[in-house]
Amino acid sequence: MTIRERDAVIVATSRSAVTRASKGAFASTRPDDLAAAVCAQLLSDCGNPPVDEVLVGCGYPWGEQGYNVARAITLLAGLPVSTAAATVSRLCASSLQALRMAHHAIAMGECESVLVAGVESFSRVGRDRHLAEPNPRLAAEADLGIDYYLPMVETAERVARDYGVSRVDMDLFAQRSQERALSAYQSGFFGREIVPLINADGVVIDRDEGPRATSTLEKLSQLEPVVGGLVTAGNACPLNDGAVALLVMSPDAAAAHGARPRARILGSSVAGVSPELMGIGPIPAVNMLLSRLGMAIADIDLVEVNEAFAAQVIPSVRGFGMDSDDPRLNARGGAIAIGHPFGMTGGRLVTTLINGLEHDNKEVGLVTLCVGGGQGQAMLIERIRS
Repeated sequence: MTIRERDAVIVATSRSAVTRASKGAFASTRPDDLAAAVCAQLLSDCGNPPVDEVLVGCGYPWGEQGYNVARAITLLAGLPVSTAAATVSRLCASSLQALRMAHHAIAMGECESVLVAGVESFSRVGRDRHLAEPNPRLAAEADLGIDYYLPMVETAERVARDYGVSRVDMDLFAQRSQERALSAYQSGFFGREIVPLINADGVVIDRDEGPRATSTLEKLSQLEPVVGGLVTAGNACPLNDGAVALLVMSPDAAAAHGARPRARILGSSVAGVSPELMGIGPIPAVNMLLSRLGMAIADIDLVEVNEAFAAQVIPSVRGFGMDSDDPRLNARGGAIAIGHPFGMTGGRLVTTLINGLEHDNKEVGLVTLCVGGGQGQAMLIERIRS
């Protein structure tokens, strides 16, 4: 593999543990402080290289995540006041979009080094609708006939109905996610990506709180549906807090600083779907990206799909040519087990993917997410061998 002059190479990644909303270890920690701690540690580990810009993905950028939280994180992390910063929101794909923007800036020669981060604190910010007042014309009964604000769990129920996903399918998938995540923890895999952080109570937090060793298929089958359908708390992602950081450079900048490129971004895509079926967004996004790069799903070694709901992951992967039990898919578990802090997740998936490619001695990986409001986003990553 030849690294091109304007490739965007990822030289380092790091993340916090993912903790439970409201009752988890980071429930009393401000999101800007949490993200700043992850960013500062990553930069310190890399020898504090120069950074041209900071891009931060945040699903709900208000409250303690408001007022351009990226700029607050930049200053809290100790970067110079001359370092520009911007907050990016594409809901669940926010930090993947921030990484995409870093790729574009480096490819265009506008930046040589970009710090990408993602953060979400559901505990301290939530997603209260009064801070994003719905437009009545985007209600189901209005003239456009689009139910843009349909609750996510109800979109998942519609996907399950329209794509023939059964409760058994969903629970089997969820249990597999739990088992794969637990196996990864037992092997020490996640130790390579989680940075230990001290929370507001002075406790060191270095492990995700989500994976359940006590989960069984029988227990999952006994859970009551959330809205009277098929989706339960066991086959959907929980609500969480967490932060991630990635350092992206041009090859020349990496060489000048003595940083080893670990992976390069091959390309990315975004696509729109019906808001009421937002969970299938990965289908057109992935198929578009593979077609653009002249690749097929058989060419991909590892795939990280955000597990918002088992109800949407199963038809999504089928829609781009995979079985839901494919060993390449979420090989270390997914959001159903690990958790889903909205603004963090895209970067978390890329982090786990790169570590997986290195651990498994593989080459090419895919990350994709559905996005509330009816979108999908995807990115292809290629490992760089040292």
